[in-house]
Amino acid sequence: MTPSFIVVEGLEGAGKSSVIALIQSFLEQKGHSVTCTREPGGTPMAEAIRECVKHDWDEFVTQETELLLMYAARSQLVQNVVQPALERGDWVIGDRHDMSSKAYQGGGRGVPLSDLEALKQITIGQFEPDLVLYLDVEPSVGLERARGRGELDRIELSGIQFFEKARAMYKQLVAESTKAIEISAMQAMDEVQAEVIRNLNEWYLRMASETKVGMG
Repeated sequence: MTPSFIVVEGLEGAGKSSVIALIQSFLEQKGHSVTCTREPGGTPMAEAIRECVKHDWDEFVTQETELLLMYAARSQLVQNVVQPALERGDWVIGDRHDMSSKAYQGGGRGVPLSDLEALKQITIGQFEPDLVLYLDVEPSVGLERARGRGELDRIELSGIQFFEKARAMYKQLVAESTKAIEISAMQAMDEVQAEVIRNLNEWYLRMASETKVGMG
């Protein structure tokens, strides 16, 4: 099978880390080498940008600055890590990708999606995931979970309305996508994991079948 790029999306506290570990185990049991990434971050420069984005500065951070930093980090990650990993035969699991910008900067901050698409074309072109698993959680629940992990960062302090708008955009994007699957993260973790494995297995078998047809 051709290596794929699988992305896990969701608001703060959706449980992305646990699901990523589950997907990694699933793929490794299938005999695949796996590279895991996160956004923003994943390279030395992109990690520095991550710290810059999340820091609670003593000045107003404009939505334009935030947006450009996100895409700068994404460009570094895709060109230095994700694409090379896929080319050498690794499967890649991403903790966030372009859908996050459309949800957070588009839905949450109100940046027009047309502007986001233009910036995407400049930085990563037509590159996109093969599968997106969106973990849906109510913002109030997700933020409470995030607080349980420690002090909130600048993005997490954006307020409940910001996250409600981001969630609405996530759900819209998933509904419009042929590559995205929504999974309720309001369930118990074992139920979330069972649903992830079921959807992942169905997708994997479909991809394997299409590969065999193509080779035939």
